[in-house]
Amino acid sequence: MSEEMVSLVSGEWRALIHPLGAELQSLRDGAGREYMTDADPAYWTGHAPLLFPIVGALRGDAFRHEGREYALPRHGFARRSRFAICQQSADAVSFALEDSEATRAVYPFSFRLEMAFRLKDGALSMAATVHNRGEAVMPFSFGYHPAFAWPLPGGGEKTAHRIIFAQDEPGPVRRVSKATGELLPGGEETPVAARELALQEGLFEADAMVWIGLASRALRYASPDGPALDIAFPDSPDLGLWQVPGAHYLCIEPWAGYADPQGFDGEVSEKPGIILLPPGESRSFRMDVCVGQTAGA
Repeated sequence: MSEEMVSLVSGEWRALIHPLGAELQSLRDGAGREYMTDADPAYWTGHAPLLFPIVGALRGDAFRHEGREYALPRHGFARRSRFAICQQSADAVSFALEDSEATRAVYPFSFRLEMAFRLKDGALSMAATVHNRGEAVMPFSFGYHPAFAWPLPGGGEKTAHRIIFAQDEPGPVRRVSKATGELLPGGEETPVAARELALQEGLFEADAMVWIGLASRALRYASPDGPALDIAFPDSPDLGLWQVPGAHYLCIEPWAGYADPQGFDGEVSEKPGIILLPPGESRSFRMDVCVGQTAGA
């Protein structure tokens, strides 16, 4: 791990966050068991990038605003930007990213993105706040992209793990194009039964699974023989699940926004799922992860 990593400690628990992207890198218990991805470069080296000012891909990797086109890569630039450390204590840290000449060249808006982390034993709270510092309405999306260990440490077989939603989720699952990342039309019949999704690597052969307008704002990621993660995302209406088949992680991604629908060619302010933030206003997005035990384990 880099020396510049920020370490949070609470009881026997430790979290590591990198100022580059304000990215969570590690969550470990007192026995040294890791609940985040192993970041095997054979699959994906990310850990938990923050998605801003877009989620997913744009058609042609560009958006249109007031008749001009701006190039912006998938998931935006926050994940590759260095955040400033604002406040830090033993168990908490806050970061901030502000617009610059470089960001305004690809996203012509004045913003401040604040990211706060707090660790309390086995519970990690994360809160992102987006501020519009400009004089015009600011279109944006925001998303979390954490990759948790799959299987969970001491949790038994991968194929026995489950996602258990807080509410019934009868709606269809959407997919994105492997070639362009655009959201494909239509959807697939949900594989969720009685609020449970049985996790199999085959679910991700067609890339990410996407729920738009999810009923739940919380879920449990549970192993059969040990730990479970209780995950709450009260401010995010959409969800992505993703992995590269064969990898040892599962990305559980609460989003407020999603990729361009295939063929979308309107202004960014017309983009489905986009948030339009008035001047001087802010919008916050929380994600809480609490490590517990599967009932009966």
